[in-house]
Amino acid sequence: MAILQEILAWTKELPAWQSDAVSRLLAKQVLTPEDHEDLYALLKQAHGIPDPKNRQPQPLSADQVPALVKRTTHIELHAIKNLRNVNAIAENQQLAVGPSGMTVIYGDNGSGKSGYSRVLKRACRARDQSEPIHPNANVPLAQAGTAQASFDLSIDGNLEEVLWQQGKEAPPELSSFSIFDAHCARAYLDNEDDFSYVPYGLDVFQALAKVCQHLKTAIEVEQKQSSVDTGAFAHLQGESAVGKLIATLSAKTDTAKIEALAMLKPEEIELRETLEKSLKENNPKEKAGLLRLRARRVATIAKTTAEKGAAVGPEAIAKLKTLANDFRTAQDVAALAAKNFKEGENLLPGTGGDAWRELFDAARKFALEAHPDRQFPALGADAECPLCQQPLAAGAERLLRFEAFIQAEAEKTVLARRQALVAEYRPFDALIMALNIDEATQAEIQEIDPNLVADSKVYEAALKSRHEAIKAAIVSHDWGGLDQPLVSPTLRFQLLAEKLNTEVEALEKAADEAARTALQSQLDELDARVKLSQVKNAVITAVAKLVHQGKLKKCLTAVRTNAISNKASELAEKVVSKDLADALNREFKSLGVGNLKVSLQSRANRGKALHKLKLELPQARSPGEILSEGEQRAIAIGSFLAEVGLSGGTGGIVFDDPVSSLDHRRRERVAKRLAAEAAQRQVIIFTHDIYFLCLLAEEAKQAGAPVVTQSLTRRTEGYGIADPELPFEGKNASKRIGALKAQQQVIAKLYREGNEQEHHRQTVDAYFRLRMAWERAVEEVLLREVILRFRKGVETQRLAGVSVNDDDYAQVNSGMSKCSNYAHDKAMMGGVAVPDPDELLVDILALENWRTLVHKRSEDTAKKRKTGPAVTAGAAPA
Repeated sequence: MAILQEILAWTKELPAWQSDAVSRLLAKQVLTPEDHEDLYALLKQAHGIPDPKNRQPQPLSADQVPALVKRTTHIELHAIKNLRNVNAIAENQQLAVGPSGMTVIYGDNGSGKSGYSRVLKRACRARDQSEPIHPNANVPLAQAGTAQASFDLSIDGNLEEVLWQQGKEAPPELSSFSIFDAHCARAYLDNEDDFSYVPYGLDVFQALAKVCQHLKTAIEVEQKQSSVDTGAFAHLQGESAVGKLIATLSAKTDTAKIEALAMLKPEEIELRETLEKSLKENNPKEKAGLLRLRARRVATIAKTTAEKGAAVGPEAIAKLKTLANDFRTAQDVAALAAKNFKEGENLLPGTGGDAWRELFDAARKFALEAHPDRQFPALGADAECPLCQQPLAAGAERLLRFEAFIQAEAEKTVLARRQALVAEYRPFDALIMALNIDEATQAEIQEIDPNLVADSKVYEAALKSRHEAIKAAIVSHDWGGLDQPLVSPTLRFQLLAEKLNTEVEALEKAADEAARTALQSQLDELDARVKLSQVKNAVITAVAKLVHQGKLKKCLTAVRTNAISNKASELAEKVVSKDLADALNREFKSLGVGNLKVSLQSRANRGKALHKLKLELPQARSPGEILSEGEQRAIAIGSFLAEVGLSGGTGGIVFDDPVSSLDHRRRERVAKRLAAEAAQRQVIIFTHDIYFLCLLAEEAKQAGAPVVTQSLTRRTEGYGIADPELPFEGKNASKRIGALKAQQQVIAKLYREGNEQEHHRQTVDAYFRLRMAWERAVEEVLLREVILRFRKGVETQRLAGVSVNDDDYAQVNSGMSKCSNYAHDKAMMGGVAVPDPDELLVDILALENWRTLVHKRSEDTAKKRKTGPAVTAGAAPA
């Protein structure tokens, strides 16, 4: 247990994934593929590789290993009781345990024995907790509660009750009990020519090292799968920025820089094309002159296009619309004034209108010539009218009124706004909306941008249509549809002119050697970036793999086993001693494997700390081919007892079916050894082997150790019903007779109720058991246990009480014969009529009376023979 405590302390310093691995290794003998997958994911997660399943480590916790109990504390188990939600074990049961000596708990398969043993393993924090505790399958899962049990303990003489609940920390007091199973003290057969024994707890280091080796293999496989072939990007290497980036490609490479280099703007793509053309030109200077003229023509078209578009653009339309609307408004105001002017007089229609105004203006001009000596319109009544050349008379006053009307504010506004509209409209009306692109220039543009020529023609037609629509709107005052923008090719012409000028500059530079070198370098940079854009995703993936490789490399470092080996060696030094070697040799000898001798050798290899049990074998064969499974189990039991004995504590030990795989000779040795241990400490044994049970009881009796026997049975209320009585096979003759009497009562009831079939079956079974009782009585009473079927030796001293007469022979022969008549197959099949209950009782009482008589006679005979006749001194023998 101290080793496990040290392991717990050591795991606090380990990475969480590794502590999780230790936790799993202490909980189960062999890790599953799912365990290895989990640990691999946790290892990678610890080094920056995300886990899609988001698994989290579960480090080793204190409640997974036995708690420390003072060596001086004496703890005894008195009972296991009140198991709830444990398989189908009945509730409110109490399994009593002898506070000292040996307690043997017998149970057939399906009796509930495994439920008790599994609870004990968890409550006592045993190494093997791999077998799950399931709730009662007959209870709906929603109603199933948490498994729990109570334990009556005596702690330094004080009685206490502790509660264990699954999922909660087990009571520390129960950690004083050591439980033997196939995992807590195992023997290992390796590939070497010797047998390697690993003390309890130390084997976790070897197992952890194997886990690390397994993870190392997984890492190496993944490293190969995610390897990066930078040769695929060799064509990108060079003096360019891209080339230098590829040459130094690593996990530290900034992917944003890759993205930026691989992303070319439209102008950069055009520049690359321009540079490529320029550097291929044979006479760049001449070509530059031609392109410059073309650029000027295109620039002129761009300017013309912009001007024509502006002439019919939103601003021009808004200005004309405002002037026309203002003039129309002024006209409306003047019309109202003219209407007022004409009221009260019989004037001709149209007076005050535009034609009338023109006529009046003409009269004013003519009056200056016809009447130079007078001021218009005050010509006087005697003057001739400038229009009809008749005396004005009364018309002179009307002429003055007409002048006053003309000079009024409304008329002035109309005049001013009319003049403003005319001033803007006349040049607008005179505009020519043609773009004037000659055929030669169209051909040049067509060669560069075929769509631009077609689009410019469409635009030219749209300009003309818009021009006419604006003029019509001025007259109609309907400006609808003029707010839709025209798609102008102006910018495209400008860009084309700029592109041509750029080509001109490139060609002029290409004509200069020094500048040409710079252009070539610029083109190389752009070329490299274009090539990078074609494999950008592959390069970014390669960087991601390099990053992943770097993390895997850290994982590879994390699975080194040096620290594990060092800790294994450190702990091995504490537990490897001559005392342990001597204890092991003693235990192996007592269990029948004394031919194996412990040779103390300590070494560490990948976390594997070993004690060597050198085998002196006649052949060079592996130990696994020589040692049987039974021998290995005997060695495991001996190792467990040796370690418990050297722990210094007095805590009890529990064995769960310790003799499976053992032959009858080794079972005798184990029984003898456990009986000897029961004289020193509390020993609890679960078994389904009735032969082993009888051996244990006999050996405990010989060793002077108290023995308590219990049975676990199945009844209507459930499994695991505690019964202080052993099964019939384990009872002595007296208890067998008592059991037969009880069975006879049941048979009598069946007989009275007329249950013939069950009465027949039970009666046949009773005679079968009665025959077993006669056999036991012969061994136990008549032959005074000189020879017992479950004991190897012959106790000749017991012959002192043996006395067999003819009547004994007759009664035994009669009783056995009758039993055999009804206990054989024919009776069991129902072919023979069986006795009634009264006759059965007479046969049982016949055995009981004979046993009582023989027992008394044997006691008297033994007393006489031990006393013997008095011998007279000097008397000659008869």
